[in-house]
Order: sequence, then C-alpha cells, then structure tokens
Amino acid sequence: MLQKLAGYVLTPLHLLAFGLTLVIFHPIQWICLKAGGYEWHKKSVDYLNFFLMQSLLLLGTRCRFRQEAPLPTDRPLIIVANHQSLYDIPPIFWFFRRHHVKFVSKIELGRGIPSISFNLRHGGNVLIDRKNPRQALPALKKFGQYIEQNRYAAVIFPEGTRSRNGIPKRFSPNGLKTLLKYIPSALIVPVTVNHSWKLTRYGKFPMAVGVQPTWTAHAPIDPKGRDVEEVLAETEQRIKAGIFIEKTDTTPTPQYPHSKAEDARG
Repeated sequence: MLQKLAGYVLTPLHLLAFGLTLVIFHPIQWICLKAGGYEWHKKSVDYLNFFLMQSLLLLGTRCRFRQEAPLPTDRPLIIVANHQSLYDIPPIFWFFRRHHVKFVSKIELGRGIPSISFNLRHGGNVLIDRKNPRQALPALKKFGQYIEQNRYAAVIFPEGTRSRNGIPKRFSPNGLKTLLKYIPSALIVPVTVNHSWKLTRYGKFPMAVGVQPTWTAHAPIDPKGRDVEEVLAETEQRIKAGIFIEKTDTTPTPQYPHSKAEDARG
C-alpha cells in the first residue's frame, strides 16, 4: 500500500520528465537530421532514449543490462525480444546503440507522438500494417535489405503485443522468417526482458515504484545453414527460459543459468 501511495506522488514527476524529453528532442531530431544527416540524427535518438530511460529514476527504477557474449559490429543483427511494456524500447535503443538499432513497429505509431513518431518515420525503421499483408511484406523486404546492406540491427517483438503480467504470449514466426530471408548474413540475438510489466501493474496511474527491470542479451545464434524452424524454436526457447514467472511477491530463482561474466558484473 505504501508503495502504491508513493506512486501517486512520484508518477506525475516521471511523466513530466518523460513528456518534456519527448517534446524537447522533437526539434532537436529535426535540426540534427537537416544539419548533419543520418549520423547526427542517430546521435540525437541515442540520447533521447537515454533520457527517457533515466526518467524512470524518479520512480526509483534503474534499468539493468546483461550481455552473455560479445556481439560483432561487422554483421547485421536481428534482435528478438519478448514484450512487456512500452518501457522495453528505450533501453534496447541505448544498450545496443553501437549496432544502429532499427525497429519493426506498427503503423499507428508513425503519427502523433512527439519524437517517437518522427524517429520511426525518419530513422530507418519500418512501419507495418499488421492487418494488410500487401503493405507489410514489401515493407519488411525493403527494411531487411536496408539492414543487410548497412549491417545494422533490426529489432522485432514476435509476440506482436505486450504481455501485461510477464507471462509471454505466443510467438508469431512470420515477421522473423521474413527478416531472415532478406538479412541472410544476420546473427539472431535473443533478448529476455524481465519485470518491466510491473511498472504499470496498477494501470496507467499510478506507476509502480522501485521496480528493477532487466534486459538480458543471450549468446547470438548463427542461422546460416540451419533449418529455419529449428532456429526459430531455439530463439523462442532461449527468450522464454529466461523469463521470471512470479506467483507471489517473493522473487523467484532464475529459470536460466547466468554466465560467469554476468555473475562477476553482479
């Protein structure tokens, strides 16, 4: 109860910081894109997401990132993650910024949201209409070719929508299959997101205080020469094996082994 009461006090401060960040970075992105092209615009998007992530500190929330193995920068990546909240996205942008992260997003987000819609339209991302395969498939093809050519990182949430209780939904393989087809040299990076759903466990208001979400990048999977269905199954298994399913308020034992490097980082 005390935590929820604290949420009533701190949530407005967080939402103010979050909203101001979006409003301030909207013209910054426009200026960077016009004055410095892609590189300047990318840098502005990196710091947009850094400050969006930092706004969670007002709720006593710190985002933690773990990486089980180094990732090359000379090959494109397909980052595949489970989806628990809108707050999943800024840490992925920031933690993988060296790899030039681009998102597969639903077309509705391309309008009306300061900073976010601008980046989705101008930052090399792809907006797809999930109800219209005649639009989505050619868009994914063009996007995949763009990622392959530039050796960037594509991010996809195969659940298609957010899990509001941490329990993963069914993974749809179609988008990932399309990306694999048009990004043939890519490595797949399975990413497990934990606890970010708790930020909105009470609904949109108040937000929860003191949540400690984590993003774990598992060792990459090289799909070259392997059966696509086998690769998809392994990717889904790695992601879901790392998800904490809580039935009580007691923090459970992790369902997957951490590497020695992770243990050393604490």
